[in-house]
Parts: sequence; structure tokens; C-alpha cells
Amino acid sequence: MNKRYFFFAGTFLITLLLYVDRVAISTSKDSIAGALALTDKEVGWVLAAFSLGYALFQVPVGALGDRFGPRKVLAGIISLWSLFTVLTGAAGNYLTMLLARFAFGAGEAGAFPNISRAAYSWVPLSERGIFQGINFSGSRLGAAFALPAIAALLNLMGWRNVFFLLGAIGIFVALLFWVWFRDKPEEHKGISQQECDLIAGNRDDAKNRPLRDFSWGSAFQNKNIWLLMVQYIGSNFIFFFTLTWLFPYLKSQYELGLVAAGFWSMLPLLAGAAGNWVSGYWVDYLYRKGKTNVSRSLPAMTGFVLVALGVLGSMFQGEIAGAVFFLSLAIFGADMTLSPSWAFCIDIGHEHAGKVSGLMNMAGNLGAFITALAFPYLQAWTGSNSPFFITAAVLGGIGVLAWWRMDSRQTLFNEKAG
Repeated sequence: MNKRYFFFAGTFLITLLLYVDRVAISTSKDSIAGALALTDKEVGWVLAAFSLGYALFQVPVGALGDRFGPRKVLAGIISLWSLFTVLTGAAGNYLTMLLARFAFGAGEAGAFPNISRAAYSWVPLSERGIFQGINFSGSRLGAAFALPAIAALLNLMGWRNVFFLLGAIGIFVALLFWVWFRDKPEEHKGISQQECDLIAGNRDDAKNRPLRDFSWGSAFQNKNIWLLMVQYIGSNFIFFFTLTWLFPYLKSQYELGLVAAGFWSMLPLLAGAAGNWVSGYWVDYLYRKGKTNVSRSLPAMTGFVLVALGVLGSMFQGEIAGAVFFLSLAIFGADMTLSPSWAFCIDIGHEHAGKVSGLMNMAGNLGAFITALAFPYLQAWTGSNSPFFITAAVLGGIGVLAWWRMDSRQTLFNEKAG
């Protein structure tokens, strides 16, 4: 078996753990709010604190991976977010919970940019779509199965012990990653020379060139960068709803128990995992057909159309099954945008993919920060959930327009690739 597929499996497991830890706060919302006497708006700020920390540290930690290699940085990232998971369980009031969640977000920041940077060295061009699809499906499956599982654990051991347990698991995973992973396949003793040659010969169109300088000024003058960030805000805006407010929203709206709410809340996330697989396969299929730019833009544009249709359709459903079906369609679409987005970062950034993907993910998580606050505040101001879903549909339309103008063949180095 080709050893690079162990890299695929390893990053799948890392993203699975990443989202298990992340979604635990949503499932524990009522327990935490009761223990710390938090209002819904204060819970919104707790959820937003994560996104703010996560957004602000994307670029610097992504840049660290470009400079020092993803092995050191990713092992450190996993260890830090696991430590801050433990501190979440130890929080004693609103302020310490805010600080713990901000630190947790900062700790998780850079995970995906550094995985993207590692993928530049480990994943041939023709497999980048399916790699990103597998990679992000791990996060969706982790979140999906965590919702009912953590709900059951809450009844068994209490919310604080749940966070302590998750933190301990994370430290163990960090140690495993450090022992097995290497920054390049050429440095890994278990990989054959034939497979190393295959990977090295299919990284991009300019093989064996020296490292090129990265200019922040040039990056911010690049149309692709701005459009990349704009569309990712729309993608994260609706997806982050599933990680934060979907569970408590369904639980309250339909008067469900913890485990039943966890079951219904996991379905959109399972749809998201399927969206990643479909999009990843489609990206690589179109790429192998020689349609370089279309292989990125068409799956993403299709995904944003489904986002708009799904969130608008959910507004007109009176029963939980109909609402969850349309929300699942929206999340399927949102996750169809991920594989092309992260492949696009590698396409235009090459050896600086960590910085480029960090910029994109920073913008996307500013969208997630807005989501965490927009849902409770819009509901309080208008007495309705409709303005939130209408906003998500508008952002889906903007995402379609952004991808219409993006060109994955135009790199940051003024080269025309592919």
C-alpha cells in the first residue's frame, strides 16, 4: 500500500479530533450556562471568543509551518489546543470561560493551514481534491458523532470531566503524530524511493526550484486572495451555525432531550462529510480532464447555490424533519466549497500555502465569529430566525460571484500555471 495514504488517514484523524473538541462546547451549552449562570447572549460571546482567537492566529501559525515545517508546528498545535480544552473544563466563571475559549481557538489556529502546507509536500497534484475531501470529512464526522456521544457522556460524567477526557486524548495524539510524521516523504524511512519520486515529480509544474520569497504587499494586491477570503466567509457563516447554535436551537425549538437533539444535529454534519467526498472526487476528475480552473470553480459554485437553496428552504418548514433536510442540503453545499478552496490555496501559494490558507481561514473564521453573535442577537432584535438564514443565502450568492472571477492558474508569483 502507498505510504502517503497513511498521511491521508493521519490528517483525517487529526481533523476528527479537532472538531470533536470544538463541538463539545455546543453540546454542553445548557450545562455550562446553568453552572456559570450565563445568558444566551453571553454564551454567544463565549462561542465567538473561540472564532476570534482562531481567526487572529491563522496567518502567524500558518507562516510558522512554512518556516519550521508542519511536523513541529502541528505537534505543538495539537498539544496546545488539548491543554486549553482542559482549561475549558476548569473555568469557574464567565470571564475565565471567555479566556479559555479564546485560547482554545488560538491553539487550534493553524491546524488546517499546516495540514495544507504538509499536503504540498506529500500529495501529488492529481490527488489534492480527494485529499482535501477526506481531510475535511474527518472534521464533519468528528462533529457529527460527537454531538450524541458527548450528550451521553454529559449524563454519565458531567461537562467538566468531558473536557478533561478530551484534553488527555489530544496529548496522546500529539505524541503519536510527532513519532510518525515527517515534513517530507523523502525524510520518512518507511516510504519507497519509487513513491517518493512519484510525489516529488507531481507537486507542481516547476520542479526542483529554490524557495521563493513571499511578499505580503503583493499578496494583498492579488485579486485571487481577496476573492478567496470573501467566498470563505460565506462558507463558514452557515457551517459554523451547525457547530454552535444548531444543537441548542433544535433542542429548544422542538422540545427535544439531549440525545435526540444530538441525533438530529448530527445529520447536517454527515451531509457535510458527503459533500466533501463528492466535491473532492469531482475536483480531481475535472483536473485529470485538463480543466484546471474549472475543477476548482464549478464544484464550489455548485456548493454555494445549494447553500442558498437549503437555508431558504429551511425557513418554510414546520416540522423538524423538513427543517433538518434543508439544512443538511445547505451544509452539503457549504462543504462542497472546501476541497476546491484549500486546493486553490496550494495551487496559487505552492511552498507558501500555509500563509495563503491562513489568510483564507482567518477571513472565514471572522465570518464564524459573526455567526456566533448574529444568531442570538438577530433573534432578540427581530423575534425571528429568518434574518439569519436570509443573510446566509445572500452570502451564498456572493460566493458564486467570487468563484466566477477566481483563477487557480494565476499564482502569487506571477506565473500562469497549468
